[in-house]
Amino acid sequence: MRTRLLPLLIVLLAGVLLALGIPLGVITAGVEQQKVVIDRIDDAARFASLAQFVTARSDAADRHGASREEDERRATLGAELARYHDLYGVRAGVFYRDRTPMAAAPRDMPVPRHGEGARAFSEALAGRRSRDPRQVWPWDEGGRVPVASPVIRDGDVVAVVVTDSPTGQMRSRILRGWALIGAGECAAMLVAVAAAFRLTGWVLRPVRVLDAASHDIATGRLKSRVAATAGPPELRRLARSFNEMADHVEDVLEQQRAFVADASHQLRNPLSALLLRIELLALELPDGNAEIASVRTEGKRLARVLDDLLDLALAEHSAADLQLVDVAALAAERVDSWRPLADAKGVRLTYEGQGAVTGWADPVALSSALDAVVDNALKFTPEGRPVVVGAAPDGERVQIAVADRGPGLTDDELARIGDRFWRSSRHQNVSGSGLGLSITRALLAAGGATIAYAPHPPHGLKVTVTVPRTGP
Repeated sequence: MRTRLLPLLIVLLAGVLLALGIPLGVITAGVEQQKVVIDRIDDAARFASLAQFVTARSDAADRHGASREEDERRATLGAELARYHDLYGVRAGVFYRDRTPMAAAPRDMPVPRHGEGARAFSEALAGRRSRDPRQVWPWDEGGRVPVASPVIRDGDVVAVVVTDSPTGQMRSRILRGWALIGAGECAAMLVAVAAAFRLTGWVLRPVRVLDAASHDIATGRLKSRVAATAGPPELRRLARSFNEMADHVEDVLEQQRAFVADASHQLRNPLSALLLRIELLALELPDGNAEIASVRTEGKRLARVLDDLLDLALAEHSAADLQLVDVAALAAERVDSWRPLADAKGVRLTYEGQGAVTGWADPVALSSALDAVVDNALKFTPEGRPVVVGAAPDGERVQIAVADRGPGLTDDELARIGDRFWRSSRHQNVSGSGLGLSITRALLAAGGATIAYAPHPPHGLKVTVTVPRTGP
């Protein structure tokens, strides 16, 4: 769940940061350009105040005998424009209405006739300060910022001051601002990712604990509970509800086990008395009476079922005595114990596995489970066929495999094997109560072990008992 929740939170956080960072970057660029525009407006206004007193061209002044003072003002204006160009690298000029220059720096500066400069010149001729030029971005290497301001004398526009600024420094400042914004967003993203890790861990930790406790209960460890002290309030309430449910389930199962154990124990005495009377009755009848033999067989089968029920109730109730056990040696020992019976049936029972593999298990419960599995394999393996037992490590676990060459089970039968009182319809003639593998599963689950069933090609059944190698 964390792998699905964490990317979603990161994407949402990245979207929020981008939604904040992009407008901030646009505002930063706009602020930098606005600073340039304001500076150029001030400079243009200063040049316009100087140009107000230069009202005629030099040739016209000669014709009408303009004063030397006016020529000096024009020279002063030209010197100011030249000094301004040399200092800031900004082209500036003052042009009459007919677009001829009054003064300009550099001297060959043309009147803009296209684009932003022409629009600014036209607006200044109309007596208005030019509008702000379009935004220049860092990748606009040829971008410039034109600003025009009218020169007004006696209420009329007599000339226009035009400045044409390069944007290299401004674009560098914008890039530095964007770099700071990007660094801030990266830092904020790292903090947000760390917070998301902590948040998802805080939210999902109770879920993982609930999952582990549910798995424990599903595998027979009914004492597992959840500490309802971490996580959001909703998950703490869920943990308390889970504990209440687990307590109720444990109580119900305990009552069921107690009932089965008591019923099995109470029925054994009358059943024993009944079997004794059957034997006494058989003495009064001729030898080989079929009815007496059938009643005796059914009575013994009923006694075996009662014994298995009592064993199942005890297996589900008793706690495991976990020890570090040489699983391979234990499996080989059980094979040696069952080999005389296998030889009597003509079945080849062998151990093929490692000599020593340790694992944590209850040795008594594991021995009983292996006895049940080997007994089951010998029952269904025809004469002359093998039954192979082996033990081998598998990562953090030890696997004990019992493979036979019997008739095997279908997929539907494999799904039901281990259910209480279930027996395959094809094997009803084989003695048994249908509780042996249920008892085996209960014995193994108490110690954290598992049992699994699978086909053994080309035919047969493979039973795998898995024991943990790490201590509890």
